[in-house]
Amino acid sequence: MSINLNRLKKDEILYLYNHKCRHGHRYIEHTNCYLTEKPNHSQIFEKIGAFDIETSNLQATFGIVFSYCIKLEDGTIIGRSITPTEMKKKIFDKDLLKEMVENLSKLDVCITWFGEYFDIPFVRSRCLHHNIPFIEWKGLKHIDLWKTCKRKLKIHSNRLQACCNFLNIPAKGHPIKSDVWFGAMAGDKKALDYIYTHNVEDVDSTIAVYHKFKPYMTNTKPSV
Repeated sequence: MSINLNRLKKDEILYLYNHKCRHGHRYIEHTNCYLTEKPNHSQIFEKIGAFDIETSNLQATFGIVFSYCIKLEDGTIIGRSITPTEMKKKIFDKDLLKEMVENLSKLDVCITWFGEYFDIPFVRSRCLHHNIPFIEWKGLKHIDLWKTCKRKLKIHSNRLQACCNFLNIPAKGHPIKSDVWFGAMAGDKKALDYIYTHNVEDVDSTIAVYHKFKPYMTNTKPSV
């Protein structure tokens, strides 16, 4: 958890500036020390969530979002899958995307795995297709852990599963098979529920990897 300086009041910023940590630095310079040494202070922290989607196709032109999931640092899970009714009525992912954008907008930092190259562009594309306003530039900070893995580790594969296996983090208890995917495309509730369970497992893994990587990451976070 980190401090969102943009949300602090004047007196809170002054406190961080005028008080020093055990290293002799101002808290505004060593915010991690502040979080450790003053855990009971009621400062406003950044709201961080791991985000992942499951889709019917790798291209937004021909695919839809089957499900989305956000896991907050406190363990709260937000998300859902498309319903059979939405599939039958050909609403597809329109209502789901509206809900997704609303929930993403409540975050300060979005954490993904390969999200800069897949999840975020896919969702943005589908939102533009449905005329749904997506999050604007600098509206949400983004950390793509795939990039962190590639830069900070030297393992045989930069896939989430491989990274989790290497770091002894449980991952993907519900792997997706072709029959499940075909069932989801037909609007089968059991298949859609299975895919959402898989989706939840991915954000569980993502947030766990984030905590492993956190000591080796910079505070610089680009926008989605």
